[in-house]
Amino acid sequence: MLWSTGFVVARYGTRDAGPLTFLCVRMFIASALLWLIAKVMRAPRMDRANWSSAAVVGVFMHATYLGGVFVAIDHGLPSGLTALIAGLHPVATSVTAQIFLGEQLNRKQKFGVFFGLLGVGAVVIEKLDAVNGGVSTIAMVAMAISIIGLTIGTLVQRALGKEMPLLRGTATQYLASGLVLAVASGVSENWQIKMTTHTIFSMVWAVAVLSIGAVLIMMVLLARHTATKVSSLFFLTPALSTIEGAILFGERLGALALVGLVVAIFGVYLTMQSTTVA
Repeated sequence: MLWSTGFVVARYGTRDAGPLTFLCVRMFIASALLWLIAKVMRAPRMDRANWSSAAVVGVFMHATYLGGVFVAIDHGLPSGLTALIAGLHPVATSVTAQIFLGEQLNRKQKFGVFFGLLGVGAVVIEKLDAVNGGVSTIAMVAMAISIIGLTIGTLVQRALGKEMPLLRGTATQYLASGLVLAVASGVSENWQIKMTTHTIFSMVWAVAVLSIGAVLIMMVLLARHTATKVSSLFFLTPALSTIEGAILFGERLGALALVGLVVAIFGVYLTMQSTTVA
């Protein structure tokens, strides 16, 4: 639920700021806050291996994934449609996790992935029908890159991040992604940002609820569950974001999207059943 609001925030936040610039500022603020929290709580420190793995995860999971999402929305892709394309991430993660991490799916989980994808597909049909004027090539390429980035980041976090200190590790991820985004935003946007009401509200929500709240929850889940289980939760984001887009932006919401949400929930339920590791 929290993660799905990120697509709405992306639309609000890019009204008065370049997408990569907004993300760059968000990453640096979130990193500073987490370092402060870690110091106050005397959280475990990072070793050299943790630093490198955290940096890799940060670049892929935050800079690449979120950068692609924000650029796609900035180029006219509706928040609901962006979320449904991101909903393909669980399928990519499921396949690659079996290849690289030895995670095996039982029959229920395979059906879960199928129903999750079916639920996403239901929303796809409705959203594509509602898009006027087509979708730009830049937006679609940005979304493809974002899915690849999130998939790689999820796998690396699952494989190498189990022993990573949660607070300092996540802060390091944000710092690394912020540095990458600083270069990218400087080259492509000249660090364009206006601190309007939209920008400030979006930034506060993005930092507090998403970068600190939702992402820390995801890191805890990845430490306790398989990559396939955790990524299956993303099947819910397309329908939830579509509902949020309808409420906030007047985007079309039809019965098919609601059916897709129900089917996706059933798919997540099946996927969250027991998993064996080879």
